[in-house]
Amino acid sequence: MDRSTPPAAHAANPGADGAPPLLSLRGIDKSFGAVQVLHGVDLDVRAGEVTALVGDNGAGKSTLVKCVAGIYTTDAGEYQFEGRPVHVSGPKDTAALGIEVVYQDLALCDNLDVVQNMFLGREKKRGGVLDETAMEELARQTLASLSVRTVRSVRQLVASLSGGQRQTVAIAKAVLWNSRVVLLDEPTAALGVAQTRQVLDLVRRLADNGLGVVLISHNLNDVFEVADSIVALYLGRSAATVRTRDVTSSQVVELITAGRSGDLGLVPAADPTAAAPA
Repeated sequence: MDRSTPPAAHAANPGADGAPPLLSLRGIDKSFGAVQVLHGVDLDVRAGEVTALVGDNGAGKSTLVKCVAGIYTTDAGEYQFEGRPVHVSGPKDTAALGIEVVYQDLALCDNLDVVQNMFLGREKKRGGVLDETAMEELARQTLASLSVRTVRSVRQLVASLSGGQRQTVAIAKAVLWNSRVVLLDEPTAALGVAQTRQVLDLVRRLADNGLGVVLISHNLNDVFEVADSIVALYLGRSAATVRTRDVTSSQVVELITAGRSGDLGLVPAADPTAAAPA
């Protein structure tokens, strides 16, 4: 990624306390061949807040998340962490920063228990053998720190868990490694009412514990319930970034579907057929 000459206009905006965002993307472009998917996209993620990323299918949400995760390299723009530019060339770089992504498919193994899933690929060892006691204790502590009470035992097989419990385990796995920023891709999709309630409570607790949380969701009820701010994408562009308390659901729908709502959103393109002023 070319990080050498970021435009001055792309400086991250400090929060109310003067601190820079934990994660800040400025002017992100991404193309696949001749198709440009992202056009100068900005994103700020602040500690202790939930930032909702919304947009219609094809708006560029998944591509942006994969750019954040280091799966895709960007064509232009700047990637900042804690106010300083960083170079991200792969998922290991983002993991080292403390950025974790929980994808919609959760990436859990049904034939393994909760502890084994949470430490999969990062197992703790002592004397050349797995330290099951330490991993089990850390798993319990992590779930307890998130006030998770729906998982009966950390030795349950994931195959026996409900959809909401699986989502909880996936989120706990993400925060186990001293994460600073967690991105959640449609965490309540296909969940029932009670399970959705459990997951939304957990999302809010992540922010209350000081993490920066990005919630990717099509469900505006969920967004308005837990998000502090909303970033609306429209055809690969940042239509608007707004505080949730300052907008209505109807305005967000208009930003998603038309890129503009009243004074908010993208400036309409000039009509080339319009007559020039006399």
